[in-house]
Amino acid sequence: MSIDVTVENKIALVLLNRPEAMNAYDPEMRNQLYGVWDRVRMDPDIHVVIITGAGDRAFCTGSDLKKTMPPKESVAELLLAKNAPGGVQEAHTDKPIICAINGYAVGGGLELALACDIRIASDNAKLGLSEVAVGSIPGGGGIQRLPRAVGRSDAMLMLLTGDPIDAAEALRIGLVSRVVSRAELMPLAYKIAERIARNAPLAVRAVKRMAVQGLEMPLVQALQVDKYMAGLMRDTEDRIEGRKAFTEKRKPQWKAK
Repeated sequence: MSIDVTVENKIALVLLNRPEAMNAYDPEMRNQLYGVWDRVRMDPDIHVVIITGAGDRAFCTGSDLKKTMPPKESVAELLLAKNAPGGVQEAHTDKPIICAINGYAVGGGLELALACDIRIASDNAKLGLSEVAVGSIPGGGGIQRLPRAVGRSDAMLMLLTGDPIDAAEALRIGLVSRVVSRAELMPLAYKIAERIARNAPLAVRAVKRMAVQGLEMPLVQALQVDKYMAGLMRDTEDRIEGRKAFTEKRKPQWKAK
């Protein structure tokens, strides 16, 4: 298998496992990742996801150009006739996803990281969207997500030059939230995941959904939708349990209800 998935204590570890190819995704790995996202959405035992790459060299270097040839079908046939799934970067889940970038995250690899909610990196990481250097463009959402993540000027510098940046620069511009040594990367990822997993699952998912959707709305409209979501959450069992646990000074028992 090109992707290994393990679930423990409500945390799913998704390991891109083609270290010999710097975890670039071939057709088999791409199809497996579609299945991973389906499982994440449907598995009640998964509350938080960590995604990282095998080995010490790379998180993911995008499509494996040696194995990824253009499909025989037209784009219209794939999207309209065969209803092909979106890119591997489209997780479409309210469950938080933490990306632990352990080395190179370039091309589609960085686009995959950009689709995650929290990005942390090892100090040897290199991040870039280099498609313009080979006559192409980032096709997995990078053109749109990068400016939203770091601002227009820094995004344009990366997109138009195609030059990668190191972990320190990624931290400076806000592309990642933390930079640590390679040995500290996964312990930090699990520490963050465990902290999230202790919270009420419905509340966590509601916050993620509102934060993501709100970025696409005018502020006034986003605030109105927040009020609607707060109303939905008001009568949940977990909200009542949270208040009881606080009053009784005990650990809450969440039911995701």
